[in-house]
Amino acid sequence: MSNIVLTGFMGTGKSVVGREVASTLGRKFVDMDEEIEARAGKSILEIFAQDGEAAFREMEAALCLELGGEGLHPGPVEGLVIATGGGALVNPANRALMMQSGTVICLSCSTDEILQRLEGTANSDRPLLDVADPRAEIEGLLEVRRRAYEAIPWQIDTTGLSVEEVVAQVERIAAVVTLSVRYPGGQYDIHLGSGLLAHVGGAMRAAGIPRDTRVALVSNPYVAPLFGAEVEGSLREAGFEPFRCSVPDGEEHKTINTVAELYSQFLKGKLDRSGSVLALGGGVTGDVAGFAAATFMRGVHFVQVPTTLLAMVDASVGGKTGVDLPQGKNLVGAFKQPVLVLVDPSMLATLPEAEIRCGLAEIIKHSILGDPGLFAELEANAGALSSWQGQEAVTRIARALRVKIQIVEGDPYEGGRRAVLNLGHTVGHALEKLGGYSMSHGQAVSIGMVAAARLAAQLGMAKPALARRIESVLSAWGLPVECPPFEPDAIYAAMAHDKKTRGRQLRWVLPIAIGQVEIVSDV
Repeated sequence: MSNIVLTGFMGTGKSVVGREVASTLGRKFVDMDEEIEARAGKSILEIFAQDGEAAFREMEAALCLELGGEGLHPGPVEGLVIATGGGALVNPANRALMMQSGTVICLSCSTDEILQRLEGTANSDRPLLDVADPRAEIEGLLEVRRRAYEAIPWQIDTTGLSVEEVVAQVERIAAVVTLSVRYPGGQYDIHLGSGLLAHVGGAMRAAGIPRDTRVALVSNPYVAPLFGAEVEGSLREAGFEPFRCSVPDGEEHKTINTVAELYSQFLKGKLDRSGSVLALGGGVTGDVAGFAAATFMRGVHFVQVPTTLLAMVDASVGGKTGVDLPQGKNLVGAFKQPVLVLVDPSMLATLPEAEIRCGLAEIIKHSILGDPGLFAELEANAGALSSWQGQEAVTRIARALRVKIQIVEGDPYEGGRRAVLNLGHTVGHALEKLGGYSMSHGQAVSIGMVAAARLAAQLGMAKPALARRIESVLSAWGLPVECPPFEPDAIYAAMAHDKKTRGRQLRWVLPIAIGQVEIVSDV
């Protein structure tokens, strides 16, 4: 169980909120200032007066080291709710230790409210405010500490909020799952949690995107009215300068012409090389916006905020972007690693059931590739679309993403093993093309996985029962398992234009067992 760490300036409510969170969750509460006083046998005011601020900061660092797991204990002291002193995590080493031990949340509030909350206590309990002009001192300290506070992705402005309201936000953020993806030259985080949309600005700032820079918020006419205002507000609050860009929705619009139009919108919005592109939408929006971000001015920062289940578990992770040509899907593209991916499953409530099922096809695919336990769970609980809400959805999405992350980290530029992610895609992409993209990607991949499983059985590489088991799970979740009435020669011709071909040979990804697949070229 990870720690919950509350930090921020004095008077923002760290101790009061921390005690309440600990009581609600049944955890032990540690107030770092109180712990230091108990160990030193004197108040913080006395430590400052007798030993100096440097001595106090050394005590803070030692306690952070201990709570972070490198002190007296062999591992992190887990399951705590910790309230730090206002300056404790200004030290980058302290901040890193606390962030390794759990979820760090920075509380803030207005200067007026800080003064009101500290009225009558500044001289006796707050040595840094034992000055003639506390307001000027607060404003000066806040400016000095601004960068350190902004390095924390999760921010709660407590101004005007009750303790109960802040506690509810803390508990929601504490349930966030963060997965890291490493690639040559860097890494990025995927944050998963309900209600995260309101925190996208803070998460971008913590990821290293400078404030006061332009952000092209790319969305489509269906998603923008639902979530655009909230994202834009979060960006402005975090100090960014967002402007909206629009792309049409649908695979038929995933073209070079759409990218060219996006370039024009970037120029009109005065996006420069210091700026960022944020994709708010499904896989098509992410692919088009990502390709534009990779190529505009030879590359700008890119952030993914997927709004469909399919995009959450597939298109938003791994760095592949691109557009289609008339001859086939994704034939033009680039690898563009995002700076950040933020996944908020609460957005799935706005989707029709058919869209949820499309994403399920990719989750089932990931379970076949590398998580037999997840496959068994989906097999046992098939059909319960209501389960794709809240923390249960976060857990399942995280499991599917861990499979993909392991694969893309081992082969970041699709030079070999990463091709296993194309399970079901050889036939699937051909069906999409022949149907004029009227069939969804998830539906096509579902049929493609059945075809691959049957082929593996016919080649003697897998037991026939495996194909029946895969077909049964897909069907139980409402996904198609029968091929549309296209001519076999037409399907084969469409497959020949797939980018997975090598020379004249098609490459197939065939399931051998749940959790094991093989890449085969000599079928």
